[in-house]
Amino acid sequence: MKKSYVTTMPDDIGAFLKASRCFAKLGINIVRVSYNKAVDTHTLFIDVEGEPESLAEADEQLSEIGYIHGSRCERTVMLMEFILKDEPGSVTGVLELITSFGFNISYISSQADGSGFQRFRMGLSVNDTAEVARFVSEASALCKVNILDYNSSGAVYDNSVFYSSFVSSISRSMDISEDRRRDLLVYCNMAMQNLDEKGLSPHYTFDAIGRLAELLIACRGDAFNPRISRHEISEDSSVTVIEPPCGSNVIILESEGETLFVDTGYACYREETLAAVRGVVPGFDGMRKRVLVTHADLDHIGLCPLFDEVLASENSALCMREEYEGRDGFRESNPLHKPYIGMCKILTGYEPVPSDKVRIMWPARPDSDVLLYPVGFLDVGRFGFEVYEGRGGHLKGEIILIDYRNKIALTGDVYVNVHGMTEAQAQYNRYAPILMNSVDTDPDLCKREREDLLRRLGPGDWKVFGGHGSMKEIKVRVSEEKC
Repeated sequence: MKKSYVTTMPDDIGAFLKASRCFAKLGINIVRVSYNKAVDTHTLFIDVEGEPESLAEADEQLSEIGYIHGSRCERTVMLMEFILKDEPGSVTGVLELITSFGFNISYISSQADGSGFQRFRMGLSVNDTAEVARFVSEASALCKVNILDYNSSGAVYDNSVFYSSFVSSISRSMDISEDRRRDLLVYCNMAMQNLDEKGLSPHYTFDAIGRLAELLIACRGDAFNPRISRHEISEDSSVTVIEPPCGSNVIILESEGETLFVDTGYACYREETLAAVRGVVPGFDGMRKRVLVTHADLDHIGLCPLFDEVLASENSALCMREEYEGRDGFRESNPLHKPYIGMCKILTGYEPVPSDKVRIMWPARPDSDVLLYPVGFLDVGRFGFEVYEGRGGHLKGEIILIDYRNKIALTGDVYVNVHGMTEAQAQYNRYAPILMNSVDTDPDLCKREREDLLRRLGPGDWKVFGGHGSMKEIKVRVSEEKC
């Protein structure tokens, strides 16, 4: 059994040694440790593996040595910065909040700088450190708040001031349970640790996480304005693309009375996406709903539980089954990708796809050096696709569909139209490469898969529909091997 401890570092010599001895005595293996004084003076993350009974005993022993403890009632001085609009009365709400918590102001400094904002720095004298996290959360609802420093006088917070306030800040507009907030805190730390080992500032990581969360929130409701385009392929066949500001495209194939959806977008945009789909397919609610997934990334499969049948490659089906049964999918098996995927699952309200909805359409490709291996066919009305599975450059199980008669290709994320994205899409797509190091499992391999795709397109004018961005027109002449 695995367990993550978000603990506090007691101000004692040999404190971590004591914890290590505790785990060793109980047969518990430490698999990850993270402590960064530049981020937070006291917070220590420890991931372990052991038997449930041993972990329960460890809880008690860690409490005894001060890693897990109750609140202390000692005076603490905390230096905070409140970024307020430079207008009359802007500081009043903050002062009223400070008074309501019974905190004393031991220091205050502010000066207008012409930016339209004032940075009020205040030293707050706190008796009950257990109230700090709640105060920071409520203050963050009034304005942006930074924790600059604190002198704990030997006291250690039950929850890190920085981590708790950070998670509260990005969670306050989302319906996230307390248990999931703790998981979010752990994933934030894991992302920080990955990028810290590359020499990047920890605060660079937290800035990227915060901006991603803000963008996901900002695009909800009326702000969800997808770009929708319809492409007539023949007299009774069309391809419609719904491009949300965040997450994958939703592609709708319609031909001779048949309708097939390709990918679904994020779960957090359920109602917004359904409204867009109903506008394109008026009979959506009453039809039998089928969706094909190009690969099992959560921004492509977030709404799959709404469909009656999910068509997938054998490898994508395996990934979805692993997640449904409570194990790591392909992305989370990669240590560099696990933190970002874990955070996105929490922030977008992702629920695994029930295995009984998934239909394996194509067997797993054999172990072969062929970049795009033919695994089968798919017919939808007049559309006739040849189906190829890649070697996993973007993600294991990825498929590409090519209709040589109608000259269209559905490429998932192996080939996306980077230059055909809206401003919101481009902004969203900046953060995954930062927090995952790369959106591709193997960037060089994915590049070679894209090149192989373009070589496979025969002469003519092609319409290429990727997982992000608008449709891409590609002209292939007889003498060309690639675009």
